[in-house]
Amino acid sequence: MIDPLRRHTPGPFRAEHLREDDRYELSNGHPIYCAPAGREHAAPNLTGAAVIDSDPAVEWAGVDAGFTPAPGILRAPDIAVAASSGEDATGWISGAPPLAVEYAGRGQDERELRDKIAELLAAGTRFVWVARLRGPQRVEVHRPDAPMKIYTASDVLEAPGVLRNPVPVRALFDRDAAHEVVLQNLLQRRGYASLNEVREKGREEGLIEAILALLQGRGLTVETTVEMQLRTCHDRETLRRWLLSAVRVERTEQLFDAD
Repeated sequence: MIDPLRRHTPGPFRAEHLREDDRYELSNGHPIYCAPAGREHAAPNLTGAAVIDSDPAVEWAGVDAGFTPAPGILRAPDIAVAASSGEDATGWISGAPPLAVEYAGRGQDERELRDKIAELLAAGTRFVWVARLRGPQRVEVHRPDAPMKIYTASDVLEAPGVLRNPVPVRALFDRDAAHEVVLQNLLQRRGYASLNEVREKGREEGLIEAILALLQGRGLTVETTVEMQLRTCHDRETLRRWLLSAVRVERTEQLFDAD
């Protein structure tokens, strides 16, 4: 439950009174000190941020970004997803992030954490993930329309409408697991479904370049339409057949006669 003092007695501060270098959040106008992160907290925070930010559906993600859904509220989740910020966006971010991630470790003020989760959900946040840094790897998932649920290291997390891909719980804690997810996400951002597809595409491009080099080496003129048909083919068996044909055709367009 939110502290009754904050709920019923507004404090004197508004989000506009705080600068970016002030180490405070606001709850109903009351300041809440945010301590610097130690080693236990800092490294997983960076790991999780890379996983979230690289997801193909994410336009913008930030660490300790300040969100102000109301004048007396300023909340800065460890990791948050928001709409694209724009090139000249400055100041606090209006509203609430659809996804917020908090890392809770040694010395965590549990009452303050509950208040923060409640305020974010009330302001419109759809998912709050709390990654527990003490004890077994686990993440608490809070939603406005469902009871809190705990996911363990072997589980995956989903945030429909916010993230495209599921996130293994381990990837929010373990650097190597995070790197695997980041690689997959970045490949998808470039149009590849997986690393295997990159390898396959490399083989296809090698066959295409071999066909073009053979045709040109024989002194044949490769028309633009022929090159386009070659480059849009993704079937390696077809490309191998065309490579064999490139040895004997008299005109480049004869490559496709057998198809």
